[in-house]
Amino acid sequence: MSKTRLVYFEQNDVLHLAISDEVEAGSVEVSPNITAELNDKGELIGIEILSASTFIRDSVLESVQARVLDLAEAKAA
Repeated sequence: MSKTRLVYFEQNDVLHLAISDEVEAGSVEVSPNITAELNDKGELIGIEILSASTFIRDSVLESVQARVLDLAEAKAA
C-alpha cells in the first residue's frame, strides 16, 4: 500500500507531494509552477510545486483575506 509523503526541498524551494509509489509516466503543468505527475494510466500520483514558499504564502493570504471579507460582510448585514 502506498503512503502519502510530503517533502520540501528548501534549497530549491520545491514542495513534492507523492500520493503513490508508482512510477511516473508523464506529467502535466496544471498552472505556472504546479505540475501533476501521472502514472501510465493517466492517474494522479504526485504534485510538484515550484517556488513553494511563495505559493503557500499567497494561497494562505488569499484564503484569509476572503474569510475576513466574508466576516465583515456578515457583520454589516
